[in-house]
Amino acid sequence: MPQDEDPSTPQSPPDTSPQTPSKQPDKEDQKNSLVNKIQELGQTNVAEMENSNIHCITVVGQIEGHMQLPPQNKTTKYEHIIPQLVAVEQNPKIEGLMLILNTVGGDVEAGLAISEMVASMSKPTTALVLGGGHSIGVPIAVAAKHSFIAETATMTIHPIRLNGLVIGVPQTFEYLEKMQERVINFVTHHSDIEEETFKDLMFAKGNLTRDIGTNVIGEDAMKYGLIDTVGGIGSALQKLNELIEERKDDKNGGILQ
Repeated sequence: MPQDEDPSTPQSPPDTSPQTPSKQPDKEDQKNSLVNKIQELGQTNVAEMENSNIHCITVVGQIEGHMQLPPQNKTTKYEHIIPQLVAVEQNPKIEGLMLILNTVGGDVEAGLAISEMVASMSKPTTALVLGGGHSIGVPIAVAAKHSFIAETATMTIHPIRLNGLVIGVPQTFEYLEKMQERVINFVTHHSDIEEETFKDLMFAKGNLTRDIGTNVIGEDAMKYGLIDTVGGIGSALQKLNELIEERKDDKNGGILQ
């Protein structure tokens, strides 16, 4: 026989406290994620560019090679750039690449690696030199399908050199000469400048105060055939869109019966 509850036993009141909803990502988390992306890759997507068919990569400061530079140096790391180039090539939603350069140069092999990646891409590419595209930044600029330079931007063309411990044997200088030829061949094959003209600019005396070489400014870079067009961001984007449309027409074209 069931027993009745003892009325003297206190009953716990019903839980009337409001239920805490599941935590949604707040603005602070989004801000931290944005800051981390900028610190790691040096760039972030603008809100209106989420569905853009063009990807932009910036090459700024010093191009970092196999050795990490001091933290106060502004650098472009090739291990960040190369995966982005691979992603651009394989992502069907991205139809074109735009490079923005303002670099003093840096590691030769890292710069040539980036240049070869850009030059071997099947998708349309443009490059825009703003401020400066010096030293190994020159091959990166000419690697694109069409290159632009701002009127006030400069490009310093000079021989490569070695730093750190150098073994004073003939093989060292032969290796340096082969490295030099790699740069010269790449630039002359991907631009309209003649090899002799490029060498004359590279080994010129009296143009640079503490070095040999030449500092080429906007219009002169186009006259030498190093850069295709003098222009800015608007011209570079317009040309990139034209190249994208031409590629679409080539894909859609064919013989109809």
